[in-house]
Amino acid sequence: MSAQPRGSGIQPGPSFSTATSPTSQRGFRYEPVRSGYTSPGQYSTYSTSTTADRVGCLTAVRMSSFAKLSRFTRRLVHIRQMDFEFALWQMLYLLIQPSKVYKNFIYRKRTKDQFARDDPAFLVLLSLSLLFSSMFYAYALGLSKTGFFTFFLWSVFVDCIGVGIVIATILWWTSNRFLRKVRDQDVEWGYCFDVHLNAFFPMLILLHVIIPILYPTLIDSPAFLSVLLGNTTWFLAACYYVYITFLGYTALPILHKTQYFLYPISFIFMFFVATLTAGWNISRTALYFYHSRAEPHKFVSQHTGF
Repeated sequence: MSAQPRGSGIQPGPSFSTATSPTSQRGFRYEPVRSGYTSPGQYSTYSTSTTADRVGCLTAVRMSSFAKLSRFTRRLVHIRQMDFEFALWQMLYLLIQPSKVYKNFIYRKRTKDQFARDDPAFLVLLSLSLLFSSMFYAYALGLSKTGFFTFFLWSVFVDCIGVGIVIATILWWTSNRFLRKVRDQDVEWGYCFDVHLNAFFPMLILLHVIIPILYPTLIDSPAFLSVLLGNTTWFLAACYYVYITFLGYTALPILHKTQYFLYPISFIFMFFVATLTAGWNISRTALYFYHSRAEPHKFVSQHTGF
């Protein structure tokens, strides 16, 4: 045997192995699974272990739902922080190519770790749209200034926000309960409300702009063509609402079987045919209802003679 040369500086040391010991494997097991969207520079992953706080580059700054809502509310009073130009772009594409709008929601998830909007500009512009569209109804119904203001408040806080909260809550619970493919991620309630707002805007154009403009001359009549024109407009508005809602939930990679969101169109079509067969002018009924809640005393006096 040859002796180790002196001064060589080579000392015997422990041997290292790339294999992981069974003990360390039992202590931590991490199985990354691609969730369908990417975080900056890499795929977003979720862990099946209890050490999920170390997974992903955005998890350390993840905000609670209350914190997101507080930030959204604070930005309502800071107009300079709102991106109205982008909100107008979204409104335009909701009318011509709604699927393109939801690509931005996916991008927001990758960059800000949330699907829901963090900018209230869209909600502000939607409220302004309701304000201007209420003028058309005020003219068609002959409302006073007080009646116009009452009609506007009903449109914003009941028809848009109130009904939206109910629909968003139902679809949020249904999606998380029955349609999720993974269990480590869930559908944000704020995103469900955003989907409602997206679907509400085209319906607003059809029902709050086209209907009151055409009502005095073309729709306010018992003739079949008037019933057909008015009811078809309502049918298209309802179908478009369902379709944009379907696109919103289909855009989420954590959901499956989203085709269920299209099923209401069949019932809407059957209801549409039934109204035409019965000669029921939905527009006339709707405008009577709008008039009764905007100016109840005036409505009663006009239709009862008192």
